[in-house]
Amino acid sequence: MSDAVIRMAMVGGGPGSFIGPVHRMAAELDGRIRLVAGAFSRDEAKSKAAATGYGIDPARAHGDYRRMLAAEAARPDGAQFVAIVTPNHLHFPVAKAALEAGFSVLSDKPATATLEEAEDLARVVADTGRLYGLTYTYTGYPLVREARAIVRRGDLGAIRKVVVEYSQGWLAQAVEKTDNAQAAWRADPAQSGLGGCIGDIGVHAFNAAEFVSGLAVTRLNADLNSLVPGRRLDDDCNILLRFGEDVPGVLVASQVAAGDRNGLRLRVYGTRGGLDWCHERPDVLTLNWLDRPTQTLHAAAPYLGPAGRGPARLPTGHPEGFIEAFANIYRDFAAAIASGGDLEGTQVPTIRDGLRGMAFVARAVAANGAGWVQL
Repeated sequence: MSDAVIRMAMVGGGPGSFIGPVHRMAAELDGRIRLVAGAFSRDEAKSKAAATGYGIDPARAHGDYRRMLAAEAARPDGAQFVAIVTPNHLHFPVAKAALEAGFSVLSDKPATATLEEAEDLARVVADTGRLYGLTYTYTGYPLVREARAIVRRGDLGAIRKVVVEYSQGWLAQAVEKTDNAQAAWRADPAQSGLGGCIGDIGVHAFNAAEFVSGLAVTRLNADLNSLVPGRRLDDDCNILLRFGEDVPGVLVASQVAAGDRNGLRLRVYGTRGGLDWCHERPDVLTLNWLDRPTQTLHAAAPYLGPAGRGPARLPTGHPEGFIEAFANIYRDFAAAIASGGDLEGTQVPTIRDGLRGMAFVARAVAANGAGWVQL
């Protein structure tokens, strides 16, 4: 694998962005990737101001992503891949344009705003042969990867039940009607897509459940609600799931759980025991055994397997968190570009995960309150 630095362009992430700086910090954490260009805002002046803030040449910042792609494609030292950190409605057109212009793409989730767009994007990925990945961030945590390995080894026995919850309280009031830009686009169907809470954090919960359990959801029974008066998209989700042949599951996602912060929690139960991981204590994985004492695993500990030990950057007891989890996905993506390979065999979420996430959102929204439906 080459040690050359991989060059990245970014679309989105301009002034006021939360997730743009997170992507940039994560991408550059290991020194394998460098941000060199971007279309950070539709406003040319704001885009160039963002470039200055990011420490890159303002001449390589543009107000239009198509112009940025053309300029970078023409440079011998142009960007090699594009990170997409925009609101959801731009994920598809930017990804399509970038792939067709010869760039690989690493996109924030969800893959697109609709299932139809995700299906079109899958065809573009296949036709161009470029790498396409998604930053389902929680798959980057070392102990989430260790949990996945534990399930695959069969340590828990046959899987019997999966429970995943993701609770936030920041939308418990109609803050989208204030000057909160992050809430405004998430509550706007034109920018967010057909799902609100389910498309913002529900897809994270869905992806984490499938990623760790190794099972695919086959059926669902959805109860989606808009609990804040006047809100046009769902802000609370309660969904019964069936994994594989007939493994039951529960997914609860809410952004109106007043007082909650970022409460992603995953539990997987087998015939021999269960595992329990919580995002607010990401450096601990609890294994509850049927016939022996509870076992607590710590991040970066020498007794972990390669899946859990490999992504860690610090010795055990030194907490790593959200930025580092993002960075693990970026590091794996950069390695695939440098090697000229693909994403098979890595743990980077791909267009397949993007398609499944959008199918989950589309079916849950369409069949809300209608009982059991096939995914």
